[in-house]
Amino acid sequence: MKEYKIDDVRNIGIIGHGGTGKTSLTEAILFNCKETDRVGKIEDGTTVCDYDPEEKKRQISISVAVAPCEYNNHRLYFVDTPGYFDFVGELIQGLKAVDTAIITTCAVSGLQVGTEKAWNYVNKFKIPRVFFINKLDRENSNFDKVLEQIKNKFGTSVVPVQIPIGKETGFKGVVDIIEMKAKIYDPKTKTMVDGDIPADLESMIGEYRNLLMEAVAETDETLLDKYLGEGELSNEEIIAGLRKGINSCEIAPVFCGSAIANIGIHTLLDNLIKYLPAPSDKGAYEGVNPKNNEKVQRNANNNDPFSAIVFKTIADPFIGRLSMFRVISGTINSDATFYNSTQDKTEKINTLYVMKGKNQIPVPKLQAGDIGAIAKLQFTMTGDTLCEPQRPVLYSGFEFPKPCISMAVFPKSKGDEDKISSGLHKLREEDPTFSISRDVEYAEMIVSGLGELHIEVIANKLKNKFGADVSIDLPKIPYRETIKKAADIQAKYKKQSGGHGQYGDVHIKFEPQYETEDLVFVDAIVGGVVPRQYIPAVEKGLRDAMKKGVLAGFPVINLKATLHYGSYHPVDSSEMAFKTAASMAYKKGLKEASPIILEPIVHMEITVPDEYMGDIMGDMNRRRGKVLGMEPQDGMQVVITEVPLSEVFRYATDLRSMTQARGSFTMKVERYDEVPALVAQKIIESAHKEEEEEE
Repeated sequence: MKEYKIDDVRNIGIIGHGGTGKTSLTEAILFNCKETDRVGKIEDGTTVCDYDPEEKKRQISISVAVAPCEYNNHRLYFVDTPGYFDFVGELIQGLKAVDTAIITTCAVSGLQVGTEKAWNYVNKFKIPRVFFINKLDRENSNFDKVLEQIKNKFGTSVVPVQIPIGKETGFKGVVDIIEMKAKIYDPKTKTMVDGDIPADLESMIGEYRNLLMEAVAETDETLLDKYLGEGELSNEEIIAGLRKGINSCEIAPVFCGSAIANIGIHTLLDNLIKYLPAPSDKGAYEGVNPKNNEKVQRNANNNDPFSAIVFKTIADPFIGRLSMFRVISGTINSDATFYNSTQDKTEKINTLYVMKGKNQIPVPKLQAGDIGAIAKLQFTMTGDTLCEPQRPVLYSGFEFPKPCISMAVFPKSKGDEDKISSGLHKLREEDPTFSISRDVEYAEMIVSGLGELHIEVIANKLKNKFGADVSIDLPKIPYRETIKKAADIQAKYKKQSGGHGQYGDVHIKFEPQYETEDLVFVDAIVGGVVPRQYIPAVEKGLRDAMKKGVLAGFPVINLKATLHYGSYHPVDSSEMAFKTAASMAYKKGLKEASPIILEPIVHMEITVPDEYMGDIMGDMNRRRGKVLGMEPQDGMQVVITEVPLSEVFRYATDLRSMTQARGSFTMKVERYDEVPALVAQKIIESAHKEEEEEE
């Protein structure tokens, strides 16, 4: 691999709404940089970045992928990210590796919620950004309309640097507003060649050029004075001001073209090199020294000590763990040893790679700004910092969204449980946005993720990568039972069967209590009517019996039992007899003490834009929810509510469709509440039916 100066390197993330052409744009770039000899197609499953069987099957990006290329004596690393919200963790990982982002926007669909989310993420991580209005060759495409939507939403920082020549099938090139040059696509050479600016575009170009000069002037006082005084800036001043404005996130230029038709790709590449910041333009990276927690800075150059951050892990059943990382500072060679400051471990490298989709290209060394990979590291995980042992630094890791939907995973073949557990833990190294837990009560493996599609993909990866075929279903709801009244019960267990008999007699008062969910057992025996040695057996009998309630067989909580009287036989009484008597008293007592079913209630905080408030409140009422309050937060509204868990298992999907994916929520189990009679009846019937089927 040819070495480049750090000023000639660009790391660019391609982000945006699903279906806006991110992977197609990456393919067109690779083809034009002569990295591939044909343009791969998503529908044929031949693209470099969508190589996973799941991506080919669904024709969407699921994982972040890197595509390096060389163009005009520059090295460009493109990081292709998924646009679907179930895989937002991959977008967050990808953004950690880049210095700038291209937000792709469809010229037909216009501004979509994924465009807004992409904008919010680049703002959150302070990443310079540009827009690429794609698919201008499509029917009903409209550059002016989409540009207007973006400007209205994101403000005056959005300025066009190019405008299209021709519309829909007549789209044939672009006009560079700074250079005042037309570039027309030549199908024979598959490149952009100089052409004439159409007369009907001249007034529009003048208008947009003024907007661009205004935006550039506002980033620099000297330029502002000149612009206000003379009303004009030179091309050199515009270019310098634009570079500065992009790097400081004050300007978001708009480029345009069509990835599929290959129009505008060369001009886009020229502009990316000309205007986007190199790693060295970013300034110092902040970290801490893990030994003393003091602040440490690293500059993106080859002279500073080596440091890198692992932004993605790939779990491969054949090659093992593959760690993808971005070199922040310094250089690293093959066969080197480095320090993982996150895990406080030393790791040894065998071979360094540069990734091109799934292909690993061995390289002798990597330097600041490069994106590479190392196989089979023992301790290193996503988010870890790698550095020189003598000059340690620790960078901040990732903050991923919390899982919001849970499903139970069942093996289709007996004996696959270990394979499933091992596969899930390996996949979790690859995707930290899902979690695995075990429901001991129902012996279910629970997988929690960011959406139904997310969990479906995890299940399919288990089968494809690790040979563990699973089915997924809604988890069982941990209902409970309790009582509302008190009941005083006598239960006598008496059995004669030749030789020693069995005798145990107890009087137990059952009543509700709210100090603890556990049993409160009170020994109120006076005068030894039940001997001391049998009292623990009574408590044990009750505790065992509480595992199953009398209505639907759910565990019983909030119960108080007072043993206050009884009798015994000097020969036939035993611990077993008193344990059985306690169990008999329990069954009889609970039936007489108004037993009820309880359901888990979750506390939810739902964050939505103002316009969806009415829909959210109405929907919560339909789910038997109770709205506790509302509060504004970052231009959104947070609805605080309590709702039965059984009503919100699929809420992630429902909220997404209600709010066009603009809403989000968090939830935690708060307490148990009584189930309404009608709902309770259905639960009891369902439990009895399940019991019959098992028998």
